[in-house]
Amino acid sequence: MAVASAVPAVGSMCPYLVAGVGAVSTQSWVNPYLALGVLESLRGGIGAQQALDAVLAADTDAALRQIGVIGRAGPGVAWTGTGCTAWQGQIVGADFAIQGNMLAGEATLQAMHAAWQHDPAADLAERLMAALEAGDAAGGDFRGKQSAALKIVGEEAYASVDLRVDEHAEPVTELRRVLGVARLQLLPFVRGMPRRQSVPRSLPEEVTRMLLRPPSQR
Repeated sequence: MAVASAVPAVGSMCPYLVAGVGAVSTQSWVNPYLALGVLESLRGGIGAQQALDAVLAADTDAALRQIGVIGRAGPGVAWTGTGCTAWQGQIVGADFAIQGNMLAGEATLQAMHAAWQHDPAADLAERLMAALEAGDAAGGDFRGKQSAALKIVGEEAYASVDLRVDEHAEPVTELRRVLGVARLQLLPFVRGMPRRQSVPRSLPEEVTRMLLRPPSQR
């Protein structure tokens, strides 16, 4: 999941991901319990659309919510309540759910969609980052910019990528820079961390040597 907003710490509020289950983004007037409820249903084998419909039916403020959901196998589904602040909308497909509110316009979502589809062979972090950058370039949040986040969960219970930029004038640009640092310094370390179903691995010697040096010398 990738997200950006003109509120602080958007990465602490919107993304909810569970390995082997799915991902949910709760947006607009955020309700984490909706995301948690959807994930619980997905874990129990209920389809994404049915899980989303169920939590919205129990929420008296569903009109104020925006939610994007994708299960382990897709497709993506989404909900944009009539009470969400314009411009608001969504685009969903076999392997994605793109949604936003308080946007500069529909072009923001269209740009994200085009960027997501541009290079299907790219790694997931790159595709998500490219979509976020495209939305940012197409106007993003009409209020401005403040925070952005990128989070990926694979087969392990912990995230394989979990990056946030908070309280920044250009958070998406900064997130791209942080991702570049993470690819060199963090992701090799994460790949060497223990895994649930495999023999423990040791860090490559070059990664160990790099991380023993001060950040400015890596």
